[in-house]
Amino acid sequence: MERGPAIFAAAVFLLFGTALLVWTGARAWHRAPVAEGARPVVAVPLAVLAGAGSLALGVWCLQHI
Repeated sequence: MERGPAIFAAAVFLLFGTALLVWTGARAWHRAPVAEGARPVVAVPLAVLAGAGSLALGVWCLQHI
């Protein structure tokens, strides 16, 4: 992977993953719905999984620089 696009992709993945995890945590802390119309038992783990996956992709991009 070229250096510039890899850094940009890593930054996007890391920012999105962090924001998603913070937002999910705040919504769960206040017992507010994480996804409209979805059960919290399903929505919270899926959102956490997506955030963690995004962080993992960001780290992977940084490792390939």
